Amino acid sequence: MLTLLYASIYSHGHDSKKSNTLIKQEKRRQAIETRPHVVLGSRPGDTNKWTQCDLAKAIIIEEDLRSPSSGFEPTSQPIGTVQTPKYLNFGVGEIEKEMLFRHLPMLSAQASVLGNKGAPPELLAENLAKGQESELFKANSFAKVIDLRNANAEGIAYENRRRIIHAFSTPENPYDTGRVEVQAALLTYKIRNLYSHLTNFRRDVGNRRGLRKLIHKRAKILRYLKRSDRQRYDSVLERLGLEPESVEGELVV
Repeated sequence: MLTLLYASIYSHGHDSKKSNTLIKQEKRRQAIETRPHVVLGSRPGDTNKWTQCDLAKAIIIEEDLRSPSSGFEPTSQPIGTVQTPKYLNFGVGEIEKEMLFRHLPMLSAQASVLGNKGAPPELLAENLAKGQESELFKANSFAKVIDLRNANAEGIAYENRRRIIHAFSTPENPYDTGRVEVQAALLTYKIRNLYSHLTNFRRDVGNRRGLRKLIHKRAKILRYLKRSDRQRYDSVLERLGLEPESVEGELVV
């Protein structure tokens, strides 16, 4: 009788240990499956983490440029309606756009009548109208030249870097390339581009090594920000679409 009791206790204890082991294994498996991607920074299936973040909204991808909605938009100017591109080529911002399509064309049209001040008002009005018509044609032609769709991959990357720097800088210093948030955003942009390249060219060993360096460099500057300003650290992770586990602890790439 005593032997059966010991056997029952032993069996119960053994089953309990086995059950605990299985539970630990299941938790470990779930942790691995839900672990954030070390490169992309989001959890499996959580695509909104990236698409809704500030970095994704700031950059322009080539698919957007090729879509029908990325063409020209009619804008009302003093010389008439100008079809301006939705995405301006690198080096042309909103200030330059205002100058090129609103101020300069009208000044050029007015210059055509400055030498005829003594002419009848009807002639002056006719010359001004002709000047505006000529400048409208020039403006629409020039708008096609500064369309970002004319740029190559490097030109698009240049424009994206400019947009990232502006988006992650402060209003006091809109182009602060030394700011940690800007550096982390630029690195994340590079990481995603390189990862996309390696997805298509898996044998590119050299760039795979470069990807590891970029990931560890990003983690290093983000850990520095965490030590110095936790609030800014939490904020920039959200803005970059990154989970904390993707930059903290030991990173195996």
